[in-house]
Amino acid sequence: MEVTHEHEDGPMADLTTLAKNELETLRSELQQTFDEKKAQGLALDMTRGKPCSEQLDLSNDLLANLDKNEFSSPGGVDCRNYGGLDGLPEMKQIFADLLGVAPEQVVVGGNSSLAMMQNAVSCAMSHGVPGSAKPWGKEEKVTFLCPVPGYDRHFTICSHAGIDMIAVPTDENGPDMDKVESLVKDDATIKGIWIVPKYANPTGNTCSDETVDRLAGMKTAAPDFRILWDNAYAVHHLTDSPDQLKNLYDACAAAGHSDRALMFCSFSKVTFAGAGVSAVAASDANVEWVKSHLFVQTIGPDKVNQLRHIKFFKNFAGVEAHMKKHAGILKPKFDAVLAILDEELSGKGVATWTTPRGGYFISLDVMHGCAKAVVARAADAGVKLTKAGATFPRGEDPSDCNIRLAPTFPSTDDVLAATRVVALCIQLVAVEKLLAG
Repeated sequence: MEVTHEHEDGPMADLTTLAKNELETLRSELQQTFDEKKAQGLALDMTRGKPCSEQLDLSNDLLANLDKNEFSSPGGVDCRNYGGLDGLPEMKQIFADLLGVAPEQVVVGGNSSLAMMQNAVSCAMSHGVPGSAKPWGKEEKVTFLCPVPGYDRHFTICSHAGIDMIAVPTDENGPDMDKVESLVKDDATIKGIWIVPKYANPTGNTCSDETVDRLAGMKTAAPDFRILWDNAYAVHHLTDSPDQLKNLYDACAAAGHSDRALMFCSFSKVTFAGAGVSAVAASDANVEWVKSHLFVQTIGPDKVNQLRHIKFFKNFAGVEAHMKKHAGILKPKFDAVLAILDEELSGKGVATWTTPRGGYFISLDVMHGCAKAVVARAADAGVKLTKAGATFPRGEDPSDCNIRLAPTFPSTDDVLAATRVVALCIQLVAVEKLLAG
């Protein structure tokens, strides 16, 4: 029985139900359209989730809110000098409100939370973490769990440190907790798990309360197991009813595992991507561990940049107001992508995609064995996409089906044009696969 999806232009056939002659006719039509698109000489880029210039412009006043006589923090710290290893108190308070912890549980970093995460892993490998019997690097083997599809830079950190990776599937509630629990309970080589808990990269999903509780309370064979909680999109809402994320630290503390949580965030996509501020929040023991390594690395952070942010935002309410302006710029782009995907692909049986309520990405799954071909076809037509497989450890998607769409950087018109090309390529590659049997 033919499956159709009612659309304003009429029913849309499931391509997987078409007869061979119908597929051949459709392939000819799609190829002609593809050739026309290619002849346009497009040069569109949806490879990375970068802020667009309009978003960056929202923070231009950061560069004008200090004059030559205003380098003292509200608490009277001369921000031009050394000291203040864990950050200005006012900056710590903003991040504390963002992450739902006490200010003394926050260590403020530079512009990159990625650098703080890499540093944490590196220090764990060289010195261990609180609760370690020895440095991770002196263990015979170290393994991390990697929810997929996920953030490619997490996988790069593991590869750089020589850490093995085990892919764990995800759904709308977060990682598959049955699999996570079964893996960690008996395998002491598993020292950590990467998680983007809110508006995840690339799915846009948010961990459920049950997932947070199970992560916090699960039994692990490794006593020094860590959850690297990369809350990169905590305030990047696209709707007026943002997702609610349960507090991981509180859940870990309630379960008797206070040291398990290392929670990271940054303003890299809030203010300036190259000149934001980042932070990690954790237990007292973990904070002292972080500070002990920072003490070797620096005599003090960039407090002048922290002061800029304090004056710009004043408090966390200022951050929230600022992010509503971001949403006003980004939501039309996400709406454009989702509208085109629905118009071109719904009911055709060749693709599924997420509908994020925040974050920077849309996760698109095409027919198995087709993602690389779709990305290559799109590139041939002048549309660059993130490399197929990038959302899996070692760049290896065993199903070759996941593609990450990043609509934030291009203009809305370019997003529309690029998404139409992607939808066309998905159909063309799917028809070719169906014809090949």
